[in-house]
Amino acid sequence: MDTLNALDALSALSQESRLDVFRLLVKAGSKGLAAGDIAAHLRVRQNTMSSHLGILTRAGLIRRERQGRSIRYAADSDGMQGLIRFLMTDCCSGVPEVIQPLADEFSTA
Repeated sequence: MDTLNALDALSALSQESRLDVFRLLVKAGSKGLAAGDIAAHLRVRQNTMSSHLGILTRAGLIRRERQGRSIRYAADSDGMQGLIRFLMTDCCSGVPEVIQPLADEFSTA
């Protein structure tokens, strides 16, 4: 992931509803959720939710799949890992003292 992609992803997550969508989809796992279900769960109007989903998709943080007349969304693990890798490597310059405690925390979670 390069700086511009990281900025797109961070910008997408910097809005409360979009962060809520992303967190919900991470919890939903690989099956994801239908757009209408996401909107209902988060109590957001469907047209507003459509905009949020588009921004997260373009940022590479979620993916969409058409299933008949419905569209299901799921967290994009590659996009999420790319952003985390960018932040840990580029921003922390690979300094072990910064990275190791976080790596240890994730391995025990």
